[in-house]
Amino acid sequence: MNVTHKMRTARASWRRLSRVPVELLRNWNRTISKKYKIILFAISGLVAVLVLVALALLVFVDTNAYKSRLEAVASEALGMKVRVNGQVEIGLFPGLRVTLQDVHILNRGADVVSAKEARLGINFLPLLQKKVRIGKISLKHPQFSIERGRDGNFNFETADKAEEMLPDLDLAKVSLSDATLLYADKQSGERFDATDCSLNVQHLRLSGGINSDLMKNLSFTAKLACADIRGNDLAVSDLKFSADAKNGVLAITPVTMRIFGAQGKGDIQVDYSGAVPFYRIDYALLQFHIKDFFKTQSPQMAATGLMDFSANLSMRGKTWSEMKQTADGKASLRGKDLMLNGIDLDRTLSRFESSQNFNLVDVGAFVFAGPAGLAITKGYNFARVLQESGGSSTIRMLVSDWKVERGVAQAQDVAMATNKNRVALQGGLDFVSGQFKDVTMAMIDAKGCAIVRQKIRGTFQKPVVEKPNILKSVAGPALKLIKQGRDLLPGGECAVFYTGSVAPPK
Repeated sequence: MNVTHKMRTARASWRRLSRVPVELLRNWNRTISKKYKIILFAISGLVAVLVLVALALLVFVDTNAYKSRLEAVASEALGMKVRVNGQVEIGLFPGLRVTLQDVHILNRGADVVSAKEARLGINFLPLLQKKVRIGKISLKHPQFSIERGRDGNFNFETADKAEEMLPDLDLAKVSLSDATLLYADKQSGERFDATDCSLNVQHLRLSGGINSDLMKNLSFTAKLACADIRGNDLAVSDLKFSADAKNGVLAITPVTMRIFGAQGKGDIQVDYSGAVPFYRIDYALLQFHIKDFFKTQSPQMAATGLMDFSANLSMRGKTWSEMKQTADGKASLRGKDLMLNGIDLDRTLSRFESSQNFNLVDVGAFVFAGPAGLAITKGYNFARVLQESGGSSTIRMLVSDWKVERGVAQAQDVAMATNKNRVALQGGLDFVSGQFKDVTMAMIDAKGCAIVRQKIRGTFQKPVVEKPNILKSVAGPALKLIKQGRDLLPGGECAVFYTGSVAPPK
């Protein structure tokens, strides 16, 4: 009996013990469920309160009565006049937001920025602490009108605030849609318009500090796209790039665009971490159409063929003038089997045999249309060249390679070959002063010796072309020897003018 009793007692104890985890789990579930209910009830109550507050604002508060106060606060923050011509509205979904209609930011009485609609997303929780924190900003149909006056100052510049302390800033998102940028420089006459642009900025943060350290303390990621950009001489379409700013370094990559009928691609990096900003640019435009390029030079000229352009440049400085003075790197333009309608280069080159009025620069202007580009051909009269020539030409090979040092592009291999002739260039282009630097063009023979030389000096806008120096001629044996003697070395060999990659005609 004692054994049996003990066994029964043990089994009863085991059953009670086995029920303990089950009871614990049941009690735990009841406790958790109760806490979840309390949490859910609290959250629901908070949402309900926020909804009621928002509805009260919508129904009972005349938001437009605070328009003048809003304008005054924004004007003080920006240092420019802010005006809201339209309605001020408050919305709840998808979040608390304030919408401003027909917004204008003015300086010196003129619009700098205007937008049909500005929408501000307000964070809920800071409102409970009587703080307003904007999380999102969205502008629809904004227009930015940037102008540089004859005094060199921009229309958005106010009093010098280089040492003014900037507040901390933390924005989750900034977006622009259907934006337009208008830029005009009254000093240089340059202008461009960018239309149908969109911008999306994420994680925009500013760590306060003085105004002059803005870029050092700014971080963000962004994507920009513009459908069309038109300037004085260029038209660019489908511009796109991504940007990332962190620790004072801004990386813009890849920059893609369509120009001269081809897709260009490059990278830009700006380092603001030092005392002076440092810039690095890598860009390539492969297989672009020469006909689209020459349209910017002369509408009368028709051309066919494809060319390649590339540039790798670095510079530093706080102003454009400082950047030009420190520019270093390389630039290159190359093409072959190009057809020009409107000028017969070989016929023009043959004039040196019978005319002292021969102008070699009429031919060399086409070589200039490389890294020097529009800057130096802008002052040249292409219309006169075409009127005096006519016909057509074939350029078998064109090479225009330059090395840039301290803002001066020095010719490394600059030449072209037609079916019958070769023309080469030596010297430099000073972009700091906008002048030709010891530039000489020459018509060369198979050995690279100069047959005719002509120098160019002066500014890009008003080049001075000296009379050609004819070193070799077919006008008679005696005259030929005299003129050849100007360019002969003691050993009887000529002073080679060109040793580059453009081979002589066969």
